[in-house]
Amino acid sequence: MYEAEVAKLQKIIDESQNIVFFGGAGVSTESKIPDFRSADGLYHQSYKYSPEQVVSHSFFMKYPDVFYDFYKNKMMFLDAKPNPAHLKLAELEKAGKLRAIVTQNIDGLHQAAGSKVVYELHGSIHRNYCMRCHQFYDAAYVKQSAGVPRCSCGGMIKPDVVLYEEGLDSEVIRGAVSAISQADTLIIGGTSLVVYPAAGFIDYFRGKHLVVINKSETAKQVGAELTISAPIGEIMGRIRV
Repeated sequence: MYEAEVAKLQKIIDESQNIVFFGGAGVSTESKIPDFRSADGLYHQSYKYSPEQVVSHSFFMKYPDVFYDFYKNKMMFLDAKPNPAHLKLAELEKAGKLRAIVTQNIDGLHQAAGSKVVYELHGSIHRNYCMRCHQFYDAAYVKQSAGVPRCSCGGMIKPDVVLYEEGLDSEVIRGAVSAISQADTLIIGGTSLVVYPAAGFIDYFRGKHLVVINKSETAKQVGAELTISAPIGEIMGRIRV
């Protein structure tokens, strides 16, 4: 299946010198990390509070114990491994074809696959800081801590992930916008483009080729030259570098 689409994608990649990849949760679901919005995602499971409530700044500050119970069990997957999509993107970067990855994911799998230029719009579970003294803690420390993780100074540790009600990092925004605006090809993968402001980043693209690879239809019609409705790992795994 998808022979014609893969052949067309291969041709686009072969012709391109400055590819940027913009990815969402669908890139990680093939690594067994659940997303928020799919049919079996977190929004379709029953909790006392909605996931949207739990991962908000005000909820984190008011009920850190409930936040961390949810966060550790439903958002931290430290055993997850990069899938063919992550690995192929790292390969394309190494070959000088792909200049940057802009991701909405917080799992660090692009870096684990070997990618160097990664703009993490929503932060990373692998960076955690004491809210009092700003000491750094890794993901394993947070995951293994009992209840709310605390610093040696007694301060509460906060993950460096962008919660609802929080703004995106300005330096990450600048880097992502610059990369997308300079790209000759933008590949959008594994995202339904419903989360703003992240989905608005693709409006900065002025290049030649726009490709969408996503299992479900994207909410935002982007006028893509090529749309492939399939799992991204399956498609990217077939690309030759």
